[in-house]
Amino acid sequence: MAREINIVINNLSFGEAPRWRADGLYFSDVHADRVMVLRGDGGLEAVMSASGPVSGLGWLPDGRMLVVSMLDKRVLRLEPDGATAVHADLSELATGPANDMIVGPTGVAYVGNFGFSLFPPEPPKLAVLAAVAPDGHVTVAAEDLFFPNGMVITPDGRTLIVGESGGQCLTAFDIADNGGLSNRTEWAALGDGALPDGICLDAEGAIWVASPPTNEVLRIRQGGEVLERIATDQQAIACVLGGVDRKTLYVFTAESTEPAFCREHHTARLLAINVDVPGAGWP
Repeated sequence: MAREINIVINNLSFGEAPRWRADGLYFSDVHADRVMVLRGDGGLEAVMSASGPVSGLGWLPDGRMLVVSMLDKRVLRLEPDGATAVHADLSELATGPANDMIVGPTGVAYVGNFGFSLFPPEPPKLAVLAAVAPDGHVTVAAEDLFFPNGMVITPDGRTLIVGESGGQCLTAFDIADNGGLSNRTEWAALGDGALPDGICLDAEGAIWVASPPTNEVLRIRQGGEVLERIATDQQAIACVLGGVDRKTLYVFTAESTEPAFCREHHTARLLAINVDVPGAGWP
């Protein structure tokens, strides 16, 4: 079934880490060094300006926003008065730019990193997934991940699934009461040249995957069966299920992933697609 695709915004530098919260879509405009929110009434405003590229977003249980600062490998915290504080320093663990993040119901944040530099290019190497406690204490949650990227947490708070972009697969972990991860299993392998960037979970337990090299978002069942494909004109970078009923699939796309191009041209887009099954869990 062909679905209608609506272009909501068409002049972003590079949209990432979409999160639906209350009545708005929060996201990072990575190479414009800012966090934005698109309100339900269509209003678009800046939430935070940073001194460099930003990526993953989430919230502590008390409502304070966490933001990944990529190049200095830090998690920033936005205070109620608008001030920005360093919540955690990942520089001793992250071997590449810090990237996507998910914050679960207990306030533990899981943060991935590239593992190596893409610009300028370095030989690929595996990366760790960091766990950041609500007080900012950093530990290694998992090791030997090939470019850990988008993540989801199931509605019961007991399972984390991460897209390994370099491994072209989705990998699941059990979440312990203390936030630790264990029992690593392959949730699904992607074929046909697809790889996972941003991902989101729906109420039937399927995962929507944004796949940049194949210009599409895919709805995948555990085990790897593809339930639906939606083609995009640009590279599909990230996705989330939002809206009042969580049945709007928001998809960020980009003409290029090269930082200098994105900073200069601002051709990345936000798409909105109505789907049948609502979102579930986190984000």
